[in-house]
Amino acid sequence: MRDELGIEDAGGTATLSFGRALVPVAKPTGAEAFRAYLAKTDWVPDLGARIGTAEWWRGALTCTALVAGACLLSPGRGHPVMGDVAAPLSGTEWDEARAQSITPLAYGANSGRRMAANDLVAPLLETPERPAIELSAAYGSGDSFSGVLQRAGVSESDSDAAVALISNAVSLEEIKPGTQIDITLGRRENKKVARPLDALSFRARFDLNLSLARAGKALALARQVIAIDHTPLRIQGLVGSSLYRSARAAGAPAKAVEDYIRGIASRTAIGGLGSDDKFDMTIGQDRAATGEVRLGALEYAGLFRSSGKTLRLMRWERDGREQWFDASGQTEQSGAMGMPVAGHVTSNFGLRVHPILGYTKMHKGMDIGAPWGSPIHAAMDGVVQFAGRTGGYGNFVKLASGGNIATGYGHMSRIAVRNGERVARGQVIGYVGSTGLSTGPHLHWEVWKNGISVNPRSVSMASVIQLGGEELREFKARLAELTSVKPGGR
Repeated sequence: MRDELGIEDAGGTATLSFGRALVPVAKPTGAEAFRAYLAKTDWVPDLGARIGTAEWWRGALTCTALVAGACLLSPGRGHPVMGDVAAPLSGTEWDEARAQSITPLAYGANSGRRMAANDLVAPLLETPERPAIELSAAYGSGDSFSGVLQRAGVSESDSDAAVALISNAVSLEEIKPGTQIDITLGRRENKKVARPLDALSFRARFDLNLSLARAGKALALARQVIAIDHTPLRIQGLVGSSLYRSARAAGAPAKAVEDYIRGIASRTAIGGLGSDDKFDMTIGQDRAATGEVRLGALEYAGLFRSSGKTLRLMRWERDGREQWFDASGQTEQSGAMGMPVAGHVTSNFGLRVHPILGYTKMHKGMDIGAPWGSPIHAAMDGVVQFAGRTGGYGNFVKLASGGNIATGYGHMSRIAVRNGERVARGQVIGYVGSTGLSTGPHLHWEVWKNGISVNPRSVSMASVIQLGGEELREFKARLAELTSVKPGGR
């Protein structure tokens, strides 16, 4: 056993050694004892600790002895130690020393040995080329893929082969301007020919990478399909002092916030929103497995008022046009009709002297002067009730819309719709001309309400569209899908 002081104890037992004599250890004497004493004694202890002890006094004595020895061995201030200074280098010795020294490059250093060419050096007839060149090219707006490759140094044959392979995998029209194309050009036989195309890679679509690699004398195409997560992004927050700033601070893109405000403003006054009201928007989002995120359009707009009222709107495409429908599948259309053609009014609704007949006559519409061939747009949604030539109106189109309202468009040079066709507001239905009783290219625009001609400027649109049947079921299923997205989910 060993006690806490490090002394071994037999614990009350004795140990006998059999077959071996116990030999006593002799203590060192004389010089050996002195050397052992010097080895285990600390002659330079810390003079800042244990002041006044024997160990401290031993250290102080040692320090005093060392100082005294240094003073005795010092030559004194009147007897300086002589030294030898080497002579400065000059001539070839200086040049040799400078060539082997390190000097600051900032001061124009040119150190280092330089050897002139001797008879063993064979001069090069031409500068050797790198075995391969890696470069990047950008696909510009209105550019052609073959043009990009040829400008990068790809031969015409390799460019045509690459375009043929890529066009089989993706339409070249789908490649967006700004796409980066990584190109590797290989070794060529001589400088008179173009370098061969060894490799090519680029992001063809958000969900597809394409790469080309040389296999022997031909190019091989490889497709890398990128997994895309289409879960939309839902953002919620308080309106606060500014709806726009609060939505932007919550992470919504500017375009989505602007669409949200326009959608909400069609149903309620934006200025009446309170700081405690809560906005809710869902934005289309595509997340690639490679990490890129692409945000789409605003799909859902919700508003929760502190008063308890709730507004839920969803963007829905109907008859080729997207509109905001509420949760019940209804939408409202209101506002004055816009001008069906870009031009200037030459004759308003009311009595006037007919420019050809020469007598006063009721002008039942509005004449809009415009260049020949200008597109004419439908002022309202409707169904083509008549499309053809009729009397003094020349080429004429009549649209029947909801609310017992009909619109007519005369003197067209060409008609772009047919009888029975359903058209949307803003759709091109014809082109400006001067057919029928007309003194020049213009559009005669006429509006009937309950079968009576009225001033087009006085007519305001106010109609309600209600989804039904299978379309309404699809609408509500999509609405439930958008509102079930977790806010802020990534």
